[in-house]
Amino acid sequence: MSYKSDIEIARGASKALIQDIGAKIGIESKDLLPYGHDKAKVSQSFINSVQDRKNGKLILVTAINPTPAGEGKTTTTVGLGDGLNRIGKKAMVCIREASLGPNFGMKGGAAGGGYAQIVPMEDMNLHFTGDFHAITSAHSLLSAMIDNHIYWGNELDIDTRRVVWRRVVDMNDRALRQITTSLGGVSNGFPREAGFDITVASEVMAILCLAKDLTDLQKRLGDMIVAYRRDRSPVFARDIKADGAMTVLLKDAMQPNLVQTLENNPAFVHGGPFANIAHGCNSVIATTTALKLCDYVVTEAGFGADLGAEKFLNIKCRKAGLAPSAVVLVATVRAMKMNGGVAKADLGAENVDAVKAGCPNLGRHIENLKSFGVPVVVAINHFVTDTEAEVQAVKDFVAGQGSEAIVSQHWEFGGKGAEALATRVAEIADADMANFAPIYADEMPLAEKIQTICKRIYRADQALMDQKIRNQLKDWEAQGYGHLPVCMAKTQYSFSTDPNLRGAPVGHSVPVREVRLSAGAGFVVAVCGEIMTMPGLPRKPAAETIMLNDAGEIEGLF
Repeated sequence: MSYKSDIEIARGASKALIQDIGAKIGIESKDLLPYGHDKAKVSQSFINSVQDRKNGKLILVTAINPTPAGEGKTTTTVGLGDGLNRIGKKAMVCIREASLGPNFGMKGGAAGGGYAQIVPMEDMNLHFTGDFHAITSAHSLLSAMIDNHIYWGNELDIDTRRVVWRRVVDMNDRALRQITTSLGGVSNGFPREAGFDITVASEVMAILCLAKDLTDLQKRLGDMIVAYRRDRSPVFARDIKADGAMTVLLKDAMQPNLVQTLENNPAFVHGGPFANIAHGCNSVIATTTALKLCDYVVTEAGFGADLGAEKFLNIKCRKAGLAPSAVVLVATVRAMKMNGGVAKADLGAENVDAVKAGCPNLGRHIENLKSFGVPVVVAINHFVTDTEAEVQAVKDFVAGQGSEAIVSQHWEFGGKGAEALATRVAEIADADMANFAPIYADEMPLAEKIQTICKRIYRADQALMDQKIRNQLKDWEAQGYGHLPVCMAKTQYSFSTDPNLRGAPVGHSVPVREVRLSAGAGFVVAVCGEIMTMPGLPRKPAAETIMLNDAGEIEGLF
């Protein structure tokens, strides 16, 4: 049987006018800033007007560690949202925006798949409403103002060897990881080492996704540390007088983007920090606004639960005062087999033993999520090649972990295929079974917070930090930053820092290569192993097959 590609399905969608989508959740046309007919930004005045309303139930969708077999976390998020609406619940979806770098690299599109997608798919995966461009521009403005300040006399006495503000671009470009700027003579400034990260790793991105409003945004932008003086005292973005202009550039980008699912249900798509190098969640302003508009809000956290969900629960929920009512952990039979040692080419053949051998990865994620005090439901994202025996093996394993697994066929049937999952998730959310708490306290020392995550979530023996890193963490504590949560930058493919080590490894250590203070965003980043904050393109990037066809339609975004 042949199936349509994601982009073919998206292209054939029957989209409603965005004003009609807004009306479903009580947003009038005057409170929408349309970008064409099928997407719009929601005004800050409307957001302010709903703050006294009661919150709906927050449902987090996360997944096992990603494998080349595919897990379908976003697809499940969208399918669950459609499923909840199908069973008569007022629900909406909140997900992140897509970064151009991965779209043209390995990943392809990021709007769901099959009949559980958010549209307009092509726009979402390309320029959308320009939010990422605004973030890149604001970040670049600060970069230019730092070097300009140094050029015109360096009144702040910045030590040019200790400029910590890197540049960004929304593309995978390994050639820019480490660069030298200001070459070419006196008129171009003072040469120094610098480098680029991808836009989704920018502290500006993190701030946009954690700020409550424009006032909070400008304060956080001003709090960013951009350099140090010779006496090691910090220089802030507000000292450069960049925070006001940056806020102006980000004014529209702060407003959540309203779009729709294939089944014409509302969705906010806003913000996009990566979970392997940043905190991996959509914006606080989108999530908190959605909770005022609907009875159930389904949101996702990037990559596996050891990264995205950990950061959602330890960083986003802590900062925004949120508490999920339930967590849906996405797994596939195919991924279980791959964790059990089966090659990708052989995944189509039934192999119950391999499924069982791969389930410990799933089991560890269940245990980790439960340690936050939240009930966990496993969604088996169904593939047509799954056999009854394989599915039953996963169900039996999950039951042994004290949870339940429900098959969901949203990819093939949309919301109808997710009705069983939606029904059970709603029951659990309504039962108020959650007793959520982060796994470490604010007052715990920074090094201990890192150790806690490495031991309790990754099941490592220890985090390896040399004395220089430990001293840096102590210095930040002395400066008043010890209360901040930590954001782990680590490979998404394994609980360890070895991307090839699948399953549920023990007896490993987590080497912390460097630490970075994101004082504006409000967390400390621990860069672990070989993870890169500027990815590279693969040998055959997806960009090679993305093009316009004879009808002027986009091909190659999957």
